[in-house]
Amino acid sequence: MLVFEKVDHIGIAVRNLDLAMNLYKLMGCKIGKSEEVPEMGVRVAFVPIGETRLELLEPISQESVIARFIEKRGEGVHHLCFLVKDIHAMIKQFKKNNFQLIYEEPKIGSENSLVTFVHPKSTCGVLIELRQAC
Repeated sequence: MLVFEKVDHIGIAVRNLDLAMNLYKLMGCKIGKSEEVPEMGVRVAFVPIGETRLELLEPISQESVIARFIEKRGEGVHHLCFLVKDIHAMIKQFKKNNFQLIYEEPKIGSENSLVTFVHPKSTCGVLIELRQAC
């Protein structure tokens, strides 16, 4: 059975990335550079904290998943991301175990990684991202 390597990051939906980055700076955190991820409709910045990171996510269009999340639930925790060695094998394993995947083929995520998501309906209400670093 395949296992997760580590918690890679916790995704946090924000309305204004620059404001959110400044707030974390005021808390004493270091902020990585921001990046636009057109395929996901977001602009992101990572905040390293120990061995994991916070991923601040700002929608760049009203049609993005993050824009709809904020509209429905407001700003806040959006997902939990696990780093995996082989995303294709993990997708196969999750499908075999009847988890509902949002993308059955990985997409390009931040930092040019391969990502997919497991629907919260099959994970006790938590949106889980699987990420393979490239």
